[in-house]
Amino acid sequence: MKDGFIKVAAGSPKLKVADCIYNREEILKGIREMEMHQAKIMVFPELCITGYTCGDLFWQEQLLKVAKEQLIVLAEETVHTDALIFVGLPWEQSGKLYNVAAVLNHGEILGIIPKKCLPTYAEFYEGRHFTPGDEDIIFTEVNGKSVPFGINQFFACEEMPRLLVAAEICEDLWVPNPPSVRHCMEGATVVVNLSASDEVTGKSLYRKSLVQNQSARLICGYIYATAGDGESTTDLVFGGHNLIAENGTVLSEAKRFVNQTIYGDLDVSRIISERRKMTTFGPQTRKGYQVTSFSVKEEDTKLERYFDPKPFVPSSKEDRDRRCDEILMIQAMGLKKRLEHTKCKSAVIGISGGLDSTLALLVIARAFDLLGLPREQILSVTMPCFGTTDRTYTNACTLTNRLGATLKEVDIKEAVRVHFKDIDHDENVHDVTYENSQARERTQILMDLANQSNGMVIGTGDLSELALGWATYNGDHMSMYAVNASIPKTLVRHLVRYYADTCGDEQLEKVLLDVLDTPVSPELLPPENGVISQKTEDLVGPYELHDFFLYYMQRAGFAPKKLYRVACHAFAGTYENDEILKWLKTFYWRYFAQQFKRSCLPDGPKVGSVAVSPRGDLRMPSDACVRIWREELDAL
Repeated sequence: MKDGFIKVAAGSPKLKVADCIYNREEILKGIREMEMHQAKIMVFPELCITGYTCGDLFWQEQLLKVAKEQLIVLAEETVHTDALIFVGLPWEQSGKLYNVAAVLNHGEILGIIPKKCLPTYAEFYEGRHFTPGDEDIIFTEVNGKSVPFGINQFFACEEMPRLLVAAEICEDLWVPNPPSVRHCMEGATVVVNLSASDEVTGKSLYRKSLVQNQSARLICGYIYATAGDGESTTDLVFGGHNLIAENGTVLSEAKRFVNQTIYGDLDVSRIISERRKMTTFGPQTRKGYQVTSFSVKEEDTKLERYFDPKPFVPSSKEDRDRRCDEILMIQAMGLKKRLEHTKCKSAVIGISGGLDSTLALLVIARAFDLLGLPREQILSVTMPCFGTTDRTYTNACTLTNRLGATLKEVDIKEAVRVHFKDIDHDENVHDVTYENSQARERTQILMDLANQSNGMVIGTGDLSELALGWATYNGDHMSMYAVNASIPKTLVRHLVRYYADTCGDEQLEKVLLDVLDTPVSPELLPPENGVISQKTEDLVGPYELHDFFLYYMQRAGFAPKKLYRVACHAFAGTYENDEILKWLKTFYWRYFAQQFKRSCLPDGPKVGSVAVSPRGDLRMPSDACVRIWREELDAL
């Protein structure tokens, strides 16, 4: 439960229809298994104590009496179970029969929640037996104690105040306005659903979509437990299609027809963070709700959920092709509009033979194709200087030629030496002045060439460099339109690889693959034996780590300690924990110290959910202090 995580479970016991004693024993077996996994919220299917398919047996006094008795026995048997438990059964109240979820914690029955929406169509006929539940709370007697009865109930965790659990039952989710909508709008962060959804062809896809989308719309955790094959009888077959979702992501999904118990690590803190940021998600006042406290031990939840070490990169080949083409099109369409608006007929780009300028040139070529402009009007400028190697120079020239752009070479060595003389700088002193003088000279050349050709300088710097401030202020930091401004380095690499795989030009593919194989470097220091000596990742750290840090810090709002924990989990076996901590400290220091560079960025297309434009996703003061973030890391 530390860092906002809580382990949850959804299970489908193998039941026997109408055998309440057997079913209670099977539910208890499921609870014992969930205990071994340290699950703190346990959800079982709709009417699981009796079975969903009892039909007119629900009118039998004996079934109702024994079901209630077995609920009480189950409560007694779980007095030492450290969890909030949801089980389903039929319940007589005020002379009517209800389909309810009973809520247990440490041997206490905390609440009874009736189903609101009763399907009475097709194979369902719940309206024949049950009465729809009401939102208003009344109290019912269970084993000599008064227990709240009604839909509008929250269960609040004493140890994790932000964990507020609500419930709905099966069909409640499938209607136009599910109870979970109001539950979450009033403060519920986790919704459980006790279901008995039968299997017909194609239904599982729709069911999964419902759960996934509801968790996204309501920014909540959603735990869905449904009846398994023990319920299958007469005309119906049940598959135990259990699901756990969080804010639009399915964390765990049961294999159907095997009665599988599934587990997931819900991140309650992230749910709260997402809601804070979404201004259209109103205040959550808990108005009109009965709030009942429950208790579970605060433990260090063993993380089993998957944290993608490359959160910006498409995970599958099929998704890669679609996403990469979409991203390239967004970049190109943004540039197309800017060229149209300014009536520029030329685009000027500094081409280095590195990843970023390669991607930018590919985007420019696509934008020119969309505009119907000849690619010869793309001016690709190579500007060799002290750090340029034959490999990158050759790749820059070959790439330009294969794409049909115009290549111009401007050797800047003498111009930089004149500048060194003007400012009285020793060329043998390879400090920041030595490096940045080259970067600013290149930018000056590009700007002046753009003036000559009635063109526009296209920026090549990427999101990862902007997050770290790894750019020369008013050098490569500046352009007239920055097509890579919201593309992180890990995604830049992926996009270039996609282009290489799909371009259909063997020579172009060859040069793109060599660019991908070239170490990332600004090439501002002299090479050693003709080989790149200045490798960016040796200086600031691996970009895959920094992209991970950026995503979960800015997008998810993780605190430093939590970010370190999930990074160690995601990169286990790839980086040592000490190395992760070292580069995380570097990330925070650079992210805060370099905001002044981001505060005056040129325009560029927003591509994903993380960006650092001062006009979009990041309105951050340039003089903010990193102290409280670094102190938490220093305490680890």
